[in-house]
Amino acid sequence: MHIRASALVCAARPHGEVGVIVRLLTERYGMVAAYVSGGRGREMRPVLIPGNGVEAEMRARTPAQMPSARIELTHSRAPFLTEPLPAVAIGWATTLAASALPERHAYPAIHAALEALLDAVCHAPSARGWAGAMLAYEALVLRELGYGNVFGAGVDGQRLLALGQGGDWPRILDAFDRLGVALSRYVLAEAHGDVMGARIRLCERLRRIAAP
Repeated sequence: MHIRASALVCAARPHGEVGVIVRLLTERYGMVAAYVSGGRGREMRPVLIPGNGVEAEMRARTPAQMPSARIELTHSRAPFLTEPLPAVAIGWATTLAASALPERHAYPAIHAALEALLDAVCHAPSARGWAGAMLAYEALVLRELGYGNVFGAGVDGQRLLALGQGGDWPRILDAFDRLGVALSRYVLAEAHGDVMGARIRLCERLRRIAAP
């Protein structure tokens, strides 16, 4: 197996003394887990940050084997991780993709939505500029994984984008609550660890914005 593709880093965890296993979301190949030798070193640590855009070359002897990867940074979002709200938003968006999406199933719409959301989080003046995009991204994940009708029109992406642009924070927070129930009950029901913890922290910060 030989894959070369642009990708978004969605998760990275140490493996052994020097290596890292990364989960990369590509447009054509979906979510791919790969081993990066030396990933814990000084040179690679800033590259393998969730949210970063990279160019990845992955090789494996057989399709069933985890590939090894060579990674080059193309788009760093690390500077935005110094701000608490963008940091938790980027963390949740990438964690959702890493935890929910099956290996090597292409979801080009999710890839495009995540990339657009990350750009919005980094460059919008405030959360008011990306809250609707976050809701639409979550709704898209539900729909692409077969749960789009859980709340009917309430998880329609265009409606949620419009809701976010309208700035009606009580309705926005209500939509976050409803989507959170669907994500935890269906998409993340079998996820390992406290995956929803990142989303809880995000919603807590959004509620502070909405507070009078």
